[in-house]
Amino acid sequence: MIVRDGVIITPPITANILEGITRRTVIHLACEELGLEVVERNIDRSELYVAQEAFFCGTGVQIAAISSIDHRLVGNGETGPIAQQISNLYARVVTGQEPKYMDWLTPVPVLEQV
Repeated sequence: MIVRDGVIITPPITANILEGITRRTVIHLACEELGLEVVERNIDRSELYVAQEAFFCGTGVQIAAISSIDHRLVGNGETGPIAQQISNLYARVVTGQEPKYMDWLTPVPVLEQV
Protein backbone atom coordinates (compact mmCIF):
# COMPACT_ATOMS: atom_id res chain seq x y z
CA MET A 1 0.00 0.00 0.00
CA ILE A 2 1.15 3.55 -0.63
CA VAL A 3 0.01 6.89 0.74
CA ARG A 4 -0.34 9.95 -1.45
CA ASP A 5 -1.86 13.18 -0.16
CA GLY A 6 -3.38 11.36 2.82
CA VAL A 7 -5.09 8.70 0.67
CA ILE A 8 -4.14 5.04 0.98
CA ILE A 9 -3.84 3.37 -2.40
CA THR A 10 -3.72 -0.39 -2.78
CA PRO A 11 -3.87 -2.59 -5.84
CA PRO A 12 -7.10 -4.53 -6.31
CA ILE A 13 -7.05 -8.27 -5.74
CA THR A 14 -7.32 -8.68 -9.52
CA ALA A 15 -3.77 -7.28 -9.75
CA ASN A 16 -2.33 -10.59 -8.57
CA ILE A 17 -2.12 -9.80 -4.85
CA LEU A 18 -3.33 -11.96 -1.99
CA GLU A 19 -6.89 -11.37 -0.84
CA GLY A 20 -5.88 -11.67 2.79
CA ILE A 21 -7.50 -11.15 6.15
CA THR A 22 -4.78 -8.72 7.21
CA ARG A 23 -5.29 -6.58 4.11
CA ARG A 24 -9.06 -6.55 4.62
CA THR A 25 -8.55 -5.66 8.30
CA VAL A 26 -6.18 -2.79 7.46
CA ILE A 27 -8.64 -1.38 4.93
CA HIS A 28 -11.51 -1.64 7.42
CA LEU A 29 -9.57 -0.02 10.28
CA ALA A 30 -8.22 2.76 8.05
CA CYS A 31 -11.69 3.66 6.81
CA GLU A 32 -13.93 2.97 9.80
CA GLU A 33 -11.67 3.88 12.72
CA LEU A 34 -9.21 6.40 11.32
CA GLY A 35 -11.51 8.02 8.77
CA LEU A 36 -8.99 7.61 5.97
CA GLU A 37 -9.84 7.17 2.33
CA VAL A 38 -8.70 3.90 0.74
CA VAL A 39 -8.66 3.56 -3.03
CA GLU A 40 -8.23 0.20 -4.75
CA ARG A 41 -6.63 0.65 -8.16
CA ASN A 42 -3.51 -0.30 -10.04
CA ILE A 43 -0.36 1.51 -8.93
CA ASP A 44 2.11 2.66 -11.57
CA ARG A 45 5.78 2.14 -10.77
CA SER A 46 6.41 5.89 -11.02
CA GLU A 47 3.88 6.46 -8.22
CA LEU A 48 6.04 4.41 -5.89
CA TYR A 49 8.82 6.99 -6.28
CA VAL A 50 6.63 9.94 -5.26
CA ALA A 51 4.60 8.27 -2.50
CA GLN A 52 4.83 9.91 0.91
CA GLU A 53 4.55 6.48 2.58
CA ALA A 54 4.56 2.83 1.59
CA PHE A 55 3.98 -0.28 3.67
CA PHE A 56 3.39 -4.00 3.44
CA CYS A 57 0.70 -5.81 5.36
CA GLY A 58 0.37 -9.51 5.97
CA THR A 59 -0.04 -12.18 8.60
CA GLY A 60 3.66 -12.59 9.34
CA VAL A 61 4.75 -8.98 9.10
CA GLN A 62 1.47 -7.35 10.25
CA ILE A 63 2.35 -3.79 9.12
CA ALA A 64 5.87 -3.04 7.88
CA ALA A 65 6.97 0.33 6.54
CA ILE A 66 8.93 0.41 3.29
CA SER A 67 11.81 2.84 3.63
CA SER A 68 13.10 2.80 0.07
CA ILE A 69 12.17 1.58 -3.39
CA ASP A 70 14.86 1.10 -6.04
CA HIS A 71 17.35 2.89 -3.77
CA ARG A 72 15.04 5.92 -3.47
CA LEU A 73 13.76 6.97 -0.06
CA VAL A 74 10.04 6.77 0.51
CA GLY A 75 9.14 9.98 2.32
CA ASN A 76 11.95 10.61 4.78
CA GLY A 77 12.89 6.93 4.90
CA GLU A 78 11.13 6.33 8.19
CA THR A 79 7.71 4.96 9.12
CA GLY A 80 5.16 7.60 8.11
CA PRO A 81 2.36 8.86 10.36
CA ILE A 82 -0.43 6.96 8.60
CA ALA A 83 1.44 3.64 8.58
CA GLN A 84 2.25 4.20 12.26
CA GLN A 85 -1.38 4.93 13.14
CA ILE A 86 -2.54 1.81 11.32
CA SER A 87 0.20 -0.31 12.86
CA ASN A 88 -0.62 0.87 16.38
CA LEU A 89 -4.35 0.32 15.95
CA TYR A 90 -3.86 -3.08 14.30
CA ALA A 91 -1.63 -4.19 17.19
CA ARG A 92 -4.24 -3.11 19.74
CA VAL A 93 -7.00 -4.97 17.86
CA VAL A 94 -5.11 -8.27 17.50
CA THR A 95 -3.94 -8.24 21.12
CA GLY A 96 -7.44 -7.73 22.50
CA GLN A 97 -6.97 -4.12 23.62
CA GLU A 98 -9.85 -2.81 21.51
CA PRO A 99 -13.13 -4.06 23.07
CA LYS A 100 -15.09 -3.24 19.92
CA TYR A 101 -13.16 -5.93 18.03
CA MET A 102 -13.06 -8.71 20.62
CA ASP A 103 -15.42 -10.78 18.45
CA TRP A 104 -12.69 -10.86 15.77
CA LEU A 105 -10.45 -12.85 18.10
CA THR A 106 -10.44 -16.54 18.96
CA PRO A 107 -9.03 -17.37 22.38
CA VAL A 108 -6.37 -20.06 22.31
CA PRO A 109 -6.01 -22.02 25.55
CA VAL A 110 -2.56 -22.44 27.00
CA LEU A 111 -1.74 -26.07 27.72
CA GLU A 112 0.18 -26.81 30.89
CA GLN A 113 3.41 -28.77 30.65
CA VAL A 114 3.23 -32.16 32.37
